[in-house]
Amino acid sequence: MDSCVTWPCAALEREPLGPRTTLGVGGPAAWLLEPATPEELRAALCAAREQGWPVRLLGAGANLLVDDGEHPYVVITTERMRRLFRAPRDAQRERGAALFLELDAQADEAAGERDPRLIAWAGVSLPGLVNKAAALGLGGLEGLVGVPGHVGGGLAMNAGGRWGELWDHVESALVVDEQGELQELTRANHAVGYRDGKLGARVVVGAVLRLEPGSPAEVQARTREYLQAKRSAQPLTERSAGCVFQNPPREASDGRSAGQLLEAAGCKGLRIGDALVSPKHANFLVNAGRARSADARALIERMRRAVHDRFGIELRQEVKDWRAAPPG
Repeated sequence: MDSCVTWPCAALEREPLGPRTTLGVGGPAAWLLEPATPEELRAALCAAREQGWPVRLLGAGANLLVDDGEHPYVVITTERMRRLFRAPRDAQRERGAALFLELDAQADEAAGERDPRLIAWAGVSLPGLVNKAAALGLGGLEGLVGVPGHVGGGLAMNAGGRWGELWDHVESALVVDEQGELQELTRANHAVGYRDGKLGARVVVGAVLRLEPGSPAEVQARTREYLQAKRSAQPLTERSAGCVFQNPPREASDGRSAGQLLEAAGCKGLRIGDALVSPKHANFLVNAGRARSADARALIERMRRAVHDRFGIELRQEVKDWRAAPPG
């Protein structure tokens, strides 16, 4: 390992990943890079690729199971890219995301009071985005309340649930393509899928979100209502990787969700080591103490097998699994 390598942003060598994930599991990465601006993110990606390092992106560490071993690659975190502001008074659609994302810190003061758009860099937390939109009376994101993660990861996986998905509200997104160039994706010309932002190797820098103007009191009330419903059914306050499996096609499962299938297969409360299937929701994996990646992985396989044996349905894993080996 070459500790003399230089990077275009803050960098940490052999940094443990576990504390940076919502499950709290994971060994060290060879390098953890911490860009603070869109240009630093682009430069960090280019530098890692030019030096031949495999690269992985880390937001808030949700929806992720990280192996306990050493990871011989570069991890780029968006943790420091937290800028969130309103579209300026004179903003026009044709100016595009690239210009929006280069605005300085005075952009908030110049915000047009009636412009229903928010500009979010990749490291903006989804809880923070939901709360900011509600405080401004901008509706549409209430259904994302309680969803952990960052905007970048949320766009990559099209985060959401029964009350809507993040890409439903994207006007345009700015990404770094495989050649290291900035590319703008407009929602009108970009198809997304269920739990899939269809980005391939492209990395999100930020996005312009178009929301619905309304009353702050009404938007905040809906947000509280959705949060209460989620808290009653999901372990939101525990260390969790979130939903383990995607919901299967309705025609294959008679309309039952992955959680309903797992519960019917007797998975609630299953435990291997300190990896536990939540007694509150059978599709949530939680860390009940000092869970190890091998325990979590074995428990996920037991859950998968239980549903297959009972219903003949092969569940598709939603939690990303970072093995202690370079990405293929």
